[in-house]
This record gives sequence, structure tokens and C-alpha cells, in this order.
Amino acid sequence: MEPSEILRNVEHTAGWLRKVAAGFKPETAIIAGSGLGGALPRLEDKVAVSYKDIPGFPAPTVKGHAGELIFGRMGGADVVMMKGRFHYYEGRPLSFIAFPIRVLRALGVKNLLLTAAVGSLKPALKPGDMLILRDHLNLMGSNPLMGNYHPAFGEMFPDMNDPYDRALRKEAMKLAKKLRIRAKEGVYTAVTGPSYETPAEVKMYRQLGGDIAGMSVVPETITARQLKLRVAGLCWISNFCSGISKKVLTHEEVLELGEKVSGKMQGLLEGLLKSKAIKG
Repeated sequence: MEPSEILRNVEHTAGWLRKVAAGFKPETAIIAGSGLGGALPRLEDKVAVSYKDIPGFPAPTVKGHAGELIFGRMGGADVVMMKGRFHYYEGRPLSFIAFPIRVLRALGVKNLLLTAAVGSLKPALKPGDMLILRDHLNLMGSNPLMGNYHPAFGEMFPDMNDPYDRALRKEAMKLAKKLRIRAKEGVYTAVTGPSYETPAEVKMYRQLGGDIAGMSVVPETITARQLKLRVAGLCWISNFCSGISKKVLTHEEVLELGEKVSGKMQGLLEGLLKSKAIKG
């Protein structure tokens, strides 16, 4: 698809959503990861739109991703939430993963809060803990910005020196301590999936500097940074990666643990939405 056509599609979808959610002007967006639908903030005046009704938004194919875009208000500010995301391993090109982020920016979003379920690469990071992202390793073999550059999306070569906003990271860590959540800052290792990592891969990722591994977040972050959005990555650890624990992981267990940690993530997100840090 030509970049000019992508831009037209972004503008068309954003225009459609403005009519459906008239009166909302969100500056902050949240994307919910696997099993974290129950962790979303408790918003007022909500308007929910199914992905299948939104132009250019196909329904998610992954269990635990509801497929709704929700507009609402908290602390006097408008918020929009993606209840379910799109993944590279679903067979979608990485350039498509950029589409909803560009639509969010066209709606006026300036802050992006990303949540995700991840695997721990280190014994000290245990299931149920949280990792606040300070950096990432893109090992997906591609980039969401390839082949679809348009000046409207930002610079062709966006700087990635500080992918995850320092002020939002600091505030997230402060809130985690207040909420008695075990949390650290660390590095996300992005892989394609959908198979989980082998013990040899886990060892390699750890040696490269990774703390956790996952199959999302990074394409969204890269796209958001091109658009000059401030990004925070909030990851809950669902399991130990292969070779650290002998237990065989299932997606159902990821969803089950997600329900258990949802309250913690909800408190963290609501705290961020009410904080001075989110206002820049």
C-alpha cells in the first residue's frame, strides 16, 4: 500500500471515530495486553466501539483480546483504550501494527500507555512482578516504519535514544511502591512468536541485555516515537521463560494469572492518569 493511501485510511478512520465518539478529545491512550482487559481504568461516560465496526480495524484473533475501542473520562481528562491489540504473529505485516497508533495520534493522543504479558529471562523477576520499561531490543527482524514513510507521520529516521518517557517511568515506579507492587525497570526483548522461546534463545536474549521477552509493545513504541508520543511500557510477568523453570507454559495460564494481577495494573494505570506526569 502506498504511504499516501495509508494516510488517507488513517484520516478516514479517525474521522469516523470522531463522529462515533463526539465530544471526546483524548490525550492519553492505553493498549491492554493478554488477560488484562479487567485491568483497564474505571472510566466515566464510556463509549465502546467494536473493532469489527471500525474502518480498517479487523477483529483480534487471540484469546484474551476483546476487540473494543473504549472512550471515557478520568480526573477530568479524556482517555481512549484499546481492549486488545494486533500482533505480527497473527500474519499481519509490521506496517499494519503502526495503523492504530497513527489513528490514535490523529485523534489528538499525546501519551501512550502500553501494557503486556511477558516472560521473565531472569530468576529474580518472578511471575506476578511488574517491569517498567526503560529500553528494548527489537529482534523481530523488521521495523513497522519500513516502506510506508510519509512526512505526516514524522521523521523518516526517528531518534530512539529515550524510547520510554523518563517522567512517566519515574511516576510508575513511585506508584508501584505506593501500591506495594514488586516492580523494577528493565529491557523488553521483542520476538515474533507465536512459539515460546527455546532455552538457548533465552540464554542469548539475557546475554544481549534483555530482562523479559514478549511478542508485542516494540512495534507500537517505534511508531509512537516517530509520531512524538510519550510512551510508558508497563509489563506484568506471567511466567519464567524456557530453561529457567521446568514448567510448560500454556496461554490459558497466562490469562489466568492476568486476572490475578489485574487489580494491581488497574491501580497503576489509574494513578498515572491522575498524575502530573501524564500532563507533561
